[in-house]
Amino acid sequence: MARDSWAYRDVAVESVIDPRSGQLQIRPMAGQAFAPSLPVHCSRRLTDLARYRAGTRFLLSAKLTDRLGGPQFLYAYHGDPVIVLSTAEAKLFLAAFRRGRI
Repeated sequence: MARDSWAYRDVAVESVIDPRSGQLQIRPMAGQAFAPSLPVHCSRRLTDLARYRAGTRFLLSAKLTDRLGGPQFLYAYHGDPVIVLSTAEAKLFLAAFRRGRI
């Protein structure tokens, strides 16, 4: 079943090296509504080591979806602007998220 197409929300993500493949991947940061193991489908620019090093944090507008009943993942439109978060900005974003939870 497909998800609501207008359910985009801000999600803090970071680039990590996958130990199995050695490839750079984007994953949600811990402390949000999404598990850090949840895959993120976004622009390949974020995984370009010539632009951003491993461990770089980004702010994405993403939605939780699945593809025709397959496994869930976060989807962020590839044409959205890239917002890089500093360590302090990421901590501030996560702290605001925790305060806003019910």
